Amino acid sequence: MSAGMQEATARIKINRLLEAAGWRFFSEGNAPANIRLEPSVTIKAADLDALGENFEKATRGFVDFLLLDAKGFPLIVLEAKAEDKNPLVGKEQARKYARSQNCRFVILSSGNLHYFWDLERGNPYVITSFPTPDSVIGYQKVTPKPERLIAEQVGDDYIVLTQRPSYQAEAGWKHEAERPGYIQANKLRFLRPYQLKAIHSLQAAVDAGKDRFLFEMATGTGKTLTAAAVIKLFLRSGNASRVLFLVDRLELEDQAKKALVALLSADFQTVIYKENRDDWRRAEIVVTTVQSLLFNNKYQKLFSPTDFDLVISDEAHRSIGGNARAVFDYFIGYKLGLTATPRDYLRRFDSSKPGTRDPREAERRLLLDTYRTFGCENSQPTFRYSLLDGVKEGYLINPIVVDARTEITTELLSEEGFVVSFTDDTGEDQQEAFKQREFEKRFFAEATNQLLCKTFLENALRDPVSGEIGKSIIFAVSQNHAAKLAQILNQMADRMFPGRYQSDFAVQVTSQIPDAQQFTINFSNNNLLGSGNFIAAYKTSKARVCVTVGMMTTGYDCTDILNLGLFRPIFSPTDFIQIKGRGTRRHNFLEQVFDESLKAGVQKPSKTAYKLFDFFANCEYFEKEFNYDEVLKLPRPTAKRGEGPGGEGPVVTGGAYEHLGADILASMRVEQITAEGMKIDRMFFERFEGTVRENETIAKAVEAGQWDHVIDYVNREVFDKPEEYYTLDKLRKAAAVDRRLTLREILEKVFGLIPRFKSKDELLEEEFAKFVADFKPEEAEAIPAIKTFFKAYVTSDQVRHIIDTKDFTVLATHPMFSTRDFKAVPAKYRALVPEYVKDYVSLNQFSA
Repeated sequence: MSAGMQEATARIKINRLLEAAGWRFFSEGNAPANIRLEPSVTIKAADLDALGENFEKATRGFVDFLLLDAKGFPLIVLEAKAEDKNPLVGKEQARKYARSQNCRFVILSSGNLHYFWDLERGNPYVITSFPTPDSVIGYQKVTPKPERLIAEQVGDDYIVLTQRPSYQAEAGWKHEAERPGYIQANKLRFLRPYQLKAIHSLQAAVDAGKDRFLFEMATGTGKTLTAAAVIKLFLRSGNASRVLFLVDRLELEDQAKKALVALLSADFQTVIYKENRDDWRRAEIVVTTVQSLLFNNKYQKLFSPTDFDLVISDEAHRSIGGNARAVFDYFIGYKLGLTATPRDYLRRFDSSKPGTRDPREAERRLLLDTYRTFGCENSQPTFRYSLLDGVKEGYLINPIVVDARTEITTELLSEEGFVVSFTDDTGEDQQEAFKQREFEKRFFAEATNQLLCKTFLENALRDPVSGEIGKSIIFAVSQNHAAKLAQILNQMADRMFPGRYQSDFAVQVTSQIPDAQQFTINFSNNNLLGSGNFIAAYKTSKARVCVTVGMMTTGYDCTDILNLGLFRPIFSPTDFIQIKGRGTRRHNFLEQVFDESLKAGVQKPSKTAYKLFDFFANCEYFEKEFNYDEVLKLPRPTAKRGEGPGGEGPVVTGGAYEHLGADILASMRVEQITAEGMKIDRMFFERFEGTVRENETIAKAVEAGQWDHVIDYVNREVFDKPEEYYTLDKLRKAAAVDRRLTLREILEKVFGLIPRFKSKDELLEEEFAKFVADFKPEEAEAIPAIKTFFKAYVTSDQVRHIIDTKDFTVLATHPMFSTRDFKAVPAKYRALVPEYVKDYVSLNQFSA
């Protein structure tokens, strides 16, 4: 395409983007207009050839757009460049013109790549759509004053001064003896020293010219309270007029709103977007889930890039992962990420093997991406406060980790796995090995579940007031597994505590259970299925154990938890840290006692420990040579594998509980895929779409953003069923995309979260755009060569091997990437591209 055509095509794209954002041209009759062409040149498609090769230089100067406000005053200078040019080349030209027109804002665009530049705030920022007139006018009202934010005095009562401005003058505060009760009665939240340090670190970062911040704070250290102080700091200092608070799960949306209302409602209004679709602009704080904005790219239709001056991402490693990062990056302004996941947990991953399927690879890349997104490429967040810091300073407690492995789980965890011998339908002897990730998916052992429950109950910490089993959360493999465990625990509780429980000792709390979300609230409030079961004057939940899969991990606050049970293998460091964090908060059990005479008899009223039962060596998985605090020796089976007491049936392990080793094989599902099951066509994919859309469990979990549960459920309940034999490989073939699709991508397409599957080249272009955004190559003429190298390194095992081994002579005859191509790449990018790809690009998605 000629230079003139590239320039003209860019102009047409810019026109469409302006119109989509609500801007109108003066040439459109009597319609309200707010776009002027400078000089006044109107270009139609039919006029393109007449412009020739020099589109940008017309006879009366440079062709620019001048966007006007409602009163006709200049608002934005839009500098247009040809498609093959970096829009930033027009930066100084646009700055000069903006100053002459008294404009604060500039847009630099090539039709494909766009930058929004607030001349009073710093550097141009990449945007994916143009801001609306109303949004920019609202944004203009906020005049950034970083010096006010930096100078703002933030003390430990910063939030309290909003909750109760005159607290220091009240009698309850003045009398020291009454002060603790006064603080508790009014729910006043004073900032702890480390939370103050976080705020001061952010102020120092702003002083250093940064506009992105990351707080890495352990679960239980009050990230929401700290975020509330940051919100007040920005709003009070005039550096923000509206804040977007992003969460990654539906249940956290209401929780975040309630917390922010309790802390800031005296000064600022907080709303949930979906409950205030028409008047959210009246609020200073808007809470929403990433998933609701991502659905059909709603964030681009509902919001303008300039609608929020501060965006906060709670659990940032999750809420900006994958496609969700587009939502976060869409908005201009300051960005704060909150995360409880330290990058240290990924140290065992071998980064020299970027193509590995190690499940920690994706987490590692996600965390690296989180650090990069918040400008922390050196792995140092703006502020860090670890679990060990919290324990050392007395705010948190460490778990007592219990290692308990049965004969079966030991073999599942071994290198060889649990090997089963069987005879197939043709009479041939076969062997199959099962690993820990297949427990309660393809490998079922009722006796193992019995033994795990028995071990848990016999060794769990007891409540210091009532002596009953301490409140506990057990994490199961699946909803079916959770149902089994709850049933077993209730049966055992009947034997341990006769007459005390009526199948309400353990409760399944999963998305399939009606009112499950309310169950989690009731459990925290100590009234799940009743209260005071052992002592009437002691308010503690009658239900003692919640059995869940993923509902009570992120953001669930229940300080009196004494036991956590990992009845499943965990492969995500994030999940492991979040689950472990459910027990780290301190608690005083006397707060629940309403009889003063009873209080005197409680010997250890404060929570000083909790137990973490690790049945699948999860700690060892994340911590090499982990030192367990307690190792339990569990009973070994008394018969050979596959045999019961009489050569068949269950194996008795002693006591009242059985180890059904002989029945393991009978529970296996070994299915032969017939030729009929391999026929793939578009109708097959459509049938799959119908199947999952009609499944209420899947639909609800997708809406809530519970992707781990969705993927597990589809693998277990939808795939490999006799009706259709849906498999991931078949769906990939039916989709007819030139790369390896993930199950999540397929489900996102089914539920309209993405409009279509992107091709390999589209993904490559996106990944390269991220690379350019990060490193901003100054050698514009070298960008095509860098892109060629980038794409070749990502897509070709051979090219990667040649570059990594420095065997460059082979490039002389390589059909995809030649010696000439390599020499065209600037020297520093020959090393930079491979390093970047290994850290930030998932290679599996580019496989055919």
